[in-house]
Amino acid sequence: MKRNALLAYLGFLVLMIALGASDAMRGVFVPIFGEHFALSNTQRSLIITVSYVGNLVFLLFGGRLADTKRRKLAFFGAAALWMGAVVSYIFSDSYVALLVGMFFSMGASTLTSTLINVLTGQIFIGMSAMVVNTLFFIQGIGTTGSQRLAGMFADGFSSWHWANLIVLILGLIGAAVLAFVRFPQPGSDGVAPLEKFGFRKVLQNRAFYFLVLILGFYFIAEHSVMNWLVTTGTEEFGLSIDSASGYLSLFFGGIMVGRLAFAPLVQKLGVKRSILLFGLVGTVLFGVGSLLQENGLIVLAISGLFFSILYPTMVMMVQLYYPANGVATAAGMIISVATLFDIGWNALYGVLMDTIGMRTAYLLPAAAMVLFFLSCVGLLGIKTLWRGRE
Repeated sequence: MKRNALLAYLGFLVLMIALGASDAMRGVFVPIFGEHFALSNTQRSLIITVSYVGNLVFLLFGGRLADTKRRKLAFFGAAALWMGAVVSYIFSDSYVALLVGMFFSMGASTLTSTLINVLTGQIFIGMSAMVVNTLFFIQGIGTTGSQRLAGMFADGFSSWHWANLIVLILGLIGAAVLAFVRFPQPGSDGVAPLEKFGFRKVLQNRAFYFLVLILGFYFIAEHSVMNWLVTTGTEEFGLSIDSASGYLSLFFGGIMVGRLAFAPLVQKLGVKRSILLFGLVGTVLFGVGSLLQENGLIVLAISGLFFSILYPTMVMMVQLYYPANGVATAAGMIISVATLFDIGWNALYGVLMDTIGMRTAYLLPAAAMVLFFLSCVGLLGIKTLWRGRE
């Protein structure tokens, strides 16, 4: 591996650990936020909703910026905004400040990880599927490790301050390494920059609408586990925070292990077949685990193994439908519109818990997972499972 690629990999690796921890800790700390600020379920759901509004805004405009301007500047701008929000977590003790921080930290961190995904395909040519899944495996270390440690040691709002200090240190280390990396520029691959590839061309592609549905329903399922499993486990299933976060970390631990273990298989099967195969098995296990409720938590947690390759491979799939000079714009726009599912769902979920009850609301993400798989079939066709690699 050449020096530039090696530095990029090391910098992305450290940054992905920090990004994974930053995004994942929110769900573990929701009960503590609720107690510290005396919040209702609706107010707690607002914390999650605001973070996904940040996703929408940052991805919609950040992806186009990366295609039209200097990619390194766009990347470090997003990373700087994310770390600035983490700094606000360390020093603030206000519900309003927490909401503002969620907007910037979640939006900027998702844009940063999306740009890492896009840049991986341009820096590690010929081995991008392998590299992107190993990087997301590394992100899983941050996700699972932070969830487990937070569940074990979080005993008050001060734990939130200390956890974010660790995240900030890791972010600064990753950014320092990446400062020495040469980023590919628009037009450097022989394709003209994005002046003539705008949002209208993204919308004109039929795949756009299927990709939005696929990602939108997937977001509802995975993020419901991330954001609400600990709350449901402690307040409805009678578990301790330590025990509930254990199932949460097992789910994301499966995602972490699967991204490393299955990366060669994804490279062999191809993007489309991998999404259909892993999506089918993941949907079945997630549905069974949800229906069994507290008795099915272990099944739901195991489903994370088959969720593992879905998100990074879906983002890579965008490159199959859009040209290289517009892939960051397309990916940003698709993910930002799909984030509307997250915004609507999390705004509604707190209300649903208060009206139909936690147990009934707990079943709905499984329905979203079924719709995710049906949307995959609609775009790719079920015959893709036994056709040749693509």
